[in-house]
Amino acid sequence: MSMAKRTDPQSPAPHAADSHDLIRVHGARENNLKDVSIQIPKRRLTVFTGVSGSGKSSLVFNTIAAESQRLINETYSAFVQGFMPSLARPEVDVLDGLTTVITVDQQRMGADPRSTVGTATDANAMLRILFSRLGKPHIGPPSAYSFNTASVKASGAITVERGNKTKAQKATFSRTGGMCVRCEGRGAVSDIDLTQLYDDSKSLAEGAFTIPGWKSDSQWTVQVYAQSGFVDPDKPIREYTKKELRDFLYGEPVKVKVNGVNLTYEGLIPKIQKSFLAKDKEALQPHIRAFVERAVTFTTCPECDGTRLSEGARSSKIKRISIADACAMEIRDLAEWVRGLKEPSVAPLLTALQQTLDSFVEIGLGYLALDRPAGTLSGGEAQRVKMIRHLGSSLTDVTYVFDEPTAGLHPHDIQRMNELLLRLRDKGNTVLVVEHKPEMIAIADHVVDLGPGAGTAGGAVCFEGTVEALRAGDTITGRHLDDRTTVKETVRESGRALKIRGATANNLRDVDIDIPLGVLTVVTGVAGSGKSSLVHGSIPADEGVISVDQSPIKGSRRSNPATYTGLLDPIRKAFAKVNGVKPALFSANSEGACPTCNGAGVIYTDLGMMAGTATTCEDCEGKRFDASVLDYHLGGRDISEVLAMSVTEAEEFFGAGEAHTPAAHRILERLVDVGLGYLTIGQPLTTLSGGERQRLKLATHMGDKAGVYVLDEPTTGLHLADVEQLLGLLDRLVDSGKSVIVVEHHQAVMAHADWIIDLGPGAGHDGGRIVFEGTPADLIADRSTLTGEHLAAYVGG
Repeated sequence: MSMAKRTDPQSPAPHAADSHDLIRVHGARENNLKDVSIQIPKRRLTVFTGVSGSGKSSLVFNTIAAESQRLINETYSAFVQGFMPSLARPEVDVLDGLTTVITVDQQRMGADPRSTVGTATDANAMLRILFSRLGKPHIGPPSAYSFNTASVKASGAITVERGNKTKAQKATFSRTGGMCVRCEGRGAVSDIDLTQLYDDSKSLAEGAFTIPGWKSDSQWTVQVYAQSGFVDPDKPIREYTKKELRDFLYGEPVKVKVNGVNLTYEGLIPKIQKSFLAKDKEALQPHIRAFVERAVTFTTCPECDGTRLSEGARSSKIKRISIADACAMEIRDLAEWVRGLKEPSVAPLLTALQQTLDSFVEIGLGYLALDRPAGTLSGGEAQRVKMIRHLGSSLTDVTYVFDEPTAGLHPHDIQRMNELLLRLRDKGNTVLVVEHKPEMIAIADHVVDLGPGAGTAGGAVCFEGTVEALRAGDTITGRHLDDRTTVKETVRESGRALKIRGATANNLRDVDIDIPLGVLTVVTGVAGSGKSSLVHGSIPADEGVISVDQSPIKGSRRSNPATYTGLLDPIRKAFAKVNGVKPALFSANSEGACPTCNGAGVIYTDLGMMAGTATTCEDCEGKRFDASVLDYHLGGRDISEVLAMSVTEAEEFFGAGEAHTPAAHRILERLVDVGLGYLTIGQPLTTLSGGERQRLKLATHMGDKAGVYVLDEPTTGLHLADVEQLLGLLDRLVDSGKSVIVVEHHQAVMAHADWIIDLGPGAGHDGGRIVFEGTPADLIADRSTLTGEHLAAYVGG
């Protein structure tokens, strides 16, 4: 069948009678799904649409993909399953016709400092083999070029068999690794800024410590230093002798008596490292996290110059290029270098490496380098990196599941992504895509629209069929599919500016720019052009700037919107005040917790290799609280009933009457403002999508006294109908006196801007320059950049 014929979105679906050509879902009830029954055509591209929270991910990821993975895991032996994550069966009556599912989602690749783009794919492994074969001087096996492998020499015993006798014999083992000894393969060394720990003009008795929570008069920790005998508590720290300063900063742990009690004394540096730096930064309280970010500085390792590699690994070269040089190149340049290597002895290796590097370029990531830390990739970049291994795959009849593959893509790049998805389909695969962008919905063979609303108002299939039928239908998606925002007739004027001079972060080329304040400024450009480097890497992060990026929110299943936003505090106080009891009673993590399930609401049973079970706690019936706590009411509701409310319900509840609580009402208003009215306030954070988490972060910061808000693609995860609400929110922020700077690809946001800064013209070393600054109308009239061309087409359409 020709490509032209297969890409036609009107191509007929398989005959319903042929069950082998369908994935059948019957009675799906995961999360908010309401007994959904649906038939999805195989070997077609199906797009799932619907407002945020309508149930798309619950159907595609939590039902179809989850059950496929569970069934695959069951094919392994019990022994192997014991090493795999155990998965519970989704809430669904029937799932027929499943094939192997490969999920390509937007989950970040983790912030492990040792993980890079090269290690996350097979590229680094292939390069190490290449250099171990062709590198001059030859320094050893592939591990000699690995920054994750240390050089080890050890002695031990080995067992030698001679005839029917065995004998222990001493032996020396050695392993050659490429890890830099100084930074242990991290490329950076950390240092603690002592000025953030204490004021050296004061003595300990005068309160020299500036560490959060360390008070000189009452803190045991402080008294350990003051009464240790190692330093004079009445002498300013700057007057300490060398020995006093060494003991104060680096002293070994030792027992000392403080007010008659035996306590452990140790130097300030190791104490800080154990107390603050060994903990997950995201889990710290905001003021503690801010202290850690101020106190710890990271500098490039002077030994390896940030390459992470030992001197030996850096000295071995192929055509004057070391493995460190190769990993630092932009991948498109590295691909050309590898193409120029002609060595028959490693021909299969060169072919495989070439295909991997070409896949990066093809998917629009040629501007990355293999040494780029994986944790710094955006959600969209991470998703595309995960696609690399599938592009050249010979597998067919596989189901590929994508979560908003256009995230982070400039309109110019969306066409390329469309072509890749169609190519996967045309190899005989089923492609399921959760997406909001009309450019991607337009190429679908089949569309499933969920809704009609979000949360409890969603979870039903509103439409199934072709794109044309969707456009003619009466669903929210169909009505908004052809929405176009017009350019504003008048834009706000700015009299002030945030001045950036000589910005060189990542690929920026000595950029000078004045970002206007008091208006809505949108920063645009193709992926990799330098937008985030300019906005997140060059704008000084001070008290007046709030940056809301797409980094994940850390939290357990006990964390929820009420705990994350601080909403639960005024709610607990309101319950306590009305009932004359302690606020701690109304915390499922504290005194009010059900003693049977410890406030979890469920009892978890580990069944070893099999999927563990979570059964609703019989004592509290899943409400998480001790029965006595539920006897206390506020406005006729107990605390478990309040936590089961949607944000919209709770806003009304706490806005008037006996339950009127201004502090809680303000937070709930902000959650409604950012489009999260459908969330349940006690819903676990682990069930929120990336876009929902970003908007939750924005809501928490809206009460801050910041003057400048920096937002990174706030339309991620937003339905076409919700973008208008977001624009209204951005307008309200600006009209209230805030400055809003948005990194965005969505043309509706561009058209609504007061000022546009466009970076490019390309990505990586082809970008990093300001190619346009002015109003949206000027950009459209100018049409000198890719953004201008696409915005003109969007508005004109």
